[in-house]
Amino acid sequence: MGCERMLKLNNAKELVLGMVQHDPLFAVIQNTPSEEILYNDGYLAHIEKTNYYSTSEVASWFEITDAMLRYYIKPFEQYIFDNATNSPNTNIRLNLPAILRLRMILLLKDEHRVKGLKLLLGIDDNDQLIKHQITATTMGTDDLANKVDVLGNVLQQMIQTGLFNILPDEEHGALQVTINQDFLAQKIQLVSSESDLQVEEIQKETAELKLVNENLQKQISELQENSVKEIVQKIRERHIENEIVSTLRTEALQQYSIENNAGYFRKLFRSSQIEMEKEQFVLGYISKHLEERLEVALNNYYGE
Repeated sequence: MGCERMLKLNNAKELVLGMVQHDPLFAVIQNTPSEEILYNDGYLAHIEKTNYYSTSEVASWFEITDAMLRYYIKPFEQYIFDNATNSPNTNIRLNLPAILRLRMILLLKDEHRVKGLKLLLGIDDNDQLIKHQITATTMGTDDLANKVDVLGNVLQQMIQTGLFNILPDEEHGALQVTINQDFLAQKIQLVSSESDLQVEEIQKETAELKLVNENLQKQISELQENSVKEIVQKIRERHIENEIVSTLRTEALQQYSIENNAGYFRKLFRSSQIEMEKEQFVLGYISKHLEERLEVALNNYYGE
């Protein structure tokens, strides 16, 4: 028995939602604490969908008197009993859809009062559903129901934004929609603050990028200047080195000529060997004196 009751409780939300999801009062209750109350009423654990129940039974479920229950049934009979053309007799019996509609009325009665609820439901001063009369003369029931659902959803979304105040206008018998000036002012101030912060952040980032760019330009200029100097320096150093090598070669040839003054026949028959020996002497002489001469020349050039 306990498992069966738990099963019914678990299925209660799905059952209730299937019956009220397109109801205009549910559009007001949805996403409020009253929605959870609607799903979690204790009577849902043992009620039978196809059965009818007396007002005294229903009143006990909602913890009010039978007289109070009948008081809230009277102005909304056509709504509660699904557009019934004739009022129920004194022996009122309610099935589950009627009980759910009545329950939503009771959940909203303190906030909207009877007049406000009648405005939400489209009930005139004679307790007649205005939309029911329009349906009979202008359009099919399904078309009107779809339009009511759409308008109900739009109204609910407008309420949830917080930008609009939607209150019953008892003097003119209609809903009055006004702009929530406090909410609007807060949003404008928030957007303005966020925009100011974004502008400051952009200005800060722009200044940082400008500084980085200036540093990069400076580094590029320095690199270019240093590169030119290095190229000129290397060319000059290479020129100095070539001059020294040329001088050393001349000196080596002169010294070799003095140290190796061979006769005519010796030169004639050993010319290739002599040239090889001479070249070796020159290279050895250059190798021996180049570093020292080059160091002296570069020091003189750089003024050290």
